[in-house]
Amino acid sequence: MSATRILPKKLRPFFWDYPFARLSITKDRDLIIRRLLSSGSWDAVCWVRRQIGDQTLREWLISHKGRGLTPRQLRFWGVVYDLPTRQINSWVRAAQNGVWGNR
Repeated sequence: MSATRILPKKLRPFFWDYPFARLSITKDRDLIIRRLLSSGSWDAVCWVRRQIGDQTLREWLISHKGRGLTPRQLRFWGVVYDLPTRQINSWVRAAQNGVWGNR
């Protein structure tokens, strides 16, 4: 599977606020990863895992410090990708103390 191909139509509902036909896994990688890890169906998550690979997703989570994910999602992906508990805890604290954490 080529990483430059357009997104499958089944992902359109997750990108309702973007011009879907213009999205590319190559140029919009961060958006696609964040959106699917935070709001995607299990099928959508499986698709992004196949396209990008678990090691790359793990590295993405670490480099972005889990930003854009809820504490519950951070804990889930921390278990899936065997991330250190201390690291996940700091991300969870940041998510809870952020602008949206106290709503």
